[in-house]
Amino acid sequence: GLNKSYQQNQPQHGHKISKPLIATISIIITTILFLTLTLSFTLLFHHTDSQTPLNSTDSIRSICNVTRFPDSCLTALSPSSQNLTNPNSILKLSIIASVDELTKLASSLKANSNERAFDDCKELIDDAVSRLNESVSAVSDGAQPLTDVKIKDIQTWVSAALTDQQTCVDELEEVGLSLETVEKVKKMMQKSNEYTSNSLAIVAHINNLLPIH
Repeated sequence: GLNKSYQQNQPQHGHKISKPLIATISIIITTILFLTLTLSFTLLFHHTDSQTPLNSTDSIRSICNVTRFPDSCLTALSPSSQNLTNPNSILKLSIIASVDELTKLASSLKANSNERAFDDCKELIDDAVSRLNESVSAVSDGAQPLTDVKIKDIQTWVSAALTDQQTCVDELEEVGLSLETVEKVKKMMQKSNEYTSNSLAIVAHINNLLPIH
């Protein structure tokens, strides 16, 4: 009985680590992890920054994201993306893309000049091209922000060009052309319509878009 009591009262000699030591080890490990992550992010940022081209697709995409048709915007701008240095250049190229598409449309309508409705429609498209060309002339080539007056003028011209295209379609429908013919014209006009809409969105945000460095 005494031996048993003696054994129960003996201190246990296990290998225990003190709480202060555990806390110290935890702090050291946490500090090492923090420094490792910080270094990793620093190296990653430096690598990304140094490897990003002057006119990256990501930068173009960020500007196209303000438009209603971002995919069409990228399609219009990507072939010349290496030459884009600021939002003014992007706006100008977007408008020029609209002009190119409308010029093709005008040629197609002229080829069908046996229809009086096509003649009226072509006049509207010619007017749209004229307004867009005025807009191109108003956009400066440099990085200098456009004045409020210029922005308002360009918005007016581009908006009118968009209206001309819609009026063309409306007139074709009103004169009773076949649905197939009207749909064909709409399809030919799709790109120019989207490019013009995108140009209107870009000019509306032009001074909020950061230049691409």
